[in-house]
Amino acid sequence: MAAPGVHDVKLGKRKSTVEVDSLSREELMCRVRQLESHVKQLQNIVIKNDVSTSSTTAGRRKDYRAKEREFDFTRYNTRHVALKIMYFGCDYLGYASQEETMNTIEQTVLDALKKTKLMENRETANYERCGRTDKGVSAFGQVISLDLRTNLLSGVGVKVREGGTAAERSGDKTTEVPYCSILNRNLPPEIRVLAWAPVNTEFSSRFNCRRRTYKYFFPKANLDLDLMRQAAQKLVGEHDFRNFCKMNVKDGVIQFKRRILSVDISVVTEEEEDGYNMCILTVVGTAFLYHQIRYIVSVLFYVGKGLEQPEIVDELLNVEKNPRKPQYILAADFPLCLFDAEFEDDLEWIYEADWHEHNIKTLQRLWAEHSIKAHMLKKMLESLDKAKVETECDIAPWSDLSPPIQHQSTWIASDGQKVHKPLLNRQLGRMYILI
Repeated sequence: MAAPGVHDVKLGKRKSTVEVDSLSREELMCRVRQLESHVKQLQNIVIKNDVSTSSTTAGRRKDYRAKEREFDFTRYNTRHVALKIMYFGCDYLGYASQEETMNTIEQTVLDALKKTKLMENRETANYERCGRTDKGVSAFGQVISLDLRTNLLSGVGVKVREGGTAAERSGDKTTEVPYCSILNRNLPPEIRVLAWAPVNTEFSSRFNCRRRTYKYFFPKANLDLDLMRQAAQKLVGEHDFRNFCKMNVKDGVIQFKRRILSVDISVVTEEEEDGYNMCILTVVGTAFLYHQIRYIVSVLFYVGKGLEQPEIVDELLNVEKNPRKPQYILAADFPLCLFDAEFEDDLEWIYEADWHEHNIKTLQRLWAEHSIKAHMLKKMLESLDKAKVETECDIAPWSDLSPPIQHQSTWIASDGQKVHKPLLNRQLGRMYILI
């Protein structure tokens, strides 16, 4: 047993017995510092061992999970199907994938398809899309066609995989994969797969589409809808629309003839104040050029504001007389929606009941959120109309001092000019040879 006042001090493997009472204050402080330093060394050794062990364990788990996630596509056939997709494009940089960004609708959908093992890769999936919407544009009827993993051994669109073992695979071979359910669980709420349809192996959502319907939503404000309708009807038929689009010659587009089947402008809400009525421009055509709908909206707005006559449409469609597009503003993107696509063969869309209900609830919630904001803003505007405003000679409610301000749609197609310059007097774009 150690004598009173004697302590064992261990430094590494060395052991020494020290008479604590015989040490001076400075010596004791030095000993304490040595012990603290040694404790830190031991702590560092323990931490390194823990990190090493943790890294090794994590590495093993990662390797195990990688092996666990390995998916054998040869055990399944593929099936050529069409998917109907709805999305809100406000937060995305367009539908089509781009090399410089991952923030597109298409890339998000492709990522979900690969994550869920429904598709091995885009290159071998015979992938086609119906439309290529711009940045900010939404869709209710975007349709893509591609080959997806299937549980079935035969049926419409089923392709037997060469060298595959689907016939020997255990499990269900008669109930199809619930495509909507699987994908919607792996997509953000602003992108929904509404339905799917089995299609023949030669079907292309791009080349078999016979008509596309776009809708553009806008408030009436002070627009003359009758004049806009007169101008819009001049667009119906097959025309050269080079003066109503963005020239995309670098991508090989040198033919600007397109057929518009119908154009309609309707009022969908009836408000007490006419300026707040919501309207829809519906354009149906076989195919469209880059930015075509939005440039059409711009011209119709010039007409609706009384800045141009309806006959301006005739002038812009006459490419022999006006072969070069005048420079004018492009209408806003987010009011536009690719609403529907019709195909040569009527597709038998399959809406999965559980997810159909979920999609309805999702859209109802989004509608409620935006409707609440709209009604809140309307009440704020009503209060501002009643506010007593001071002028040089009086104080009175704003509604008594000023006629109604109808600025609701000005921003949609505004070039910022205080004085409108007629379109035919503006600077012109490049000249292209008629085809």
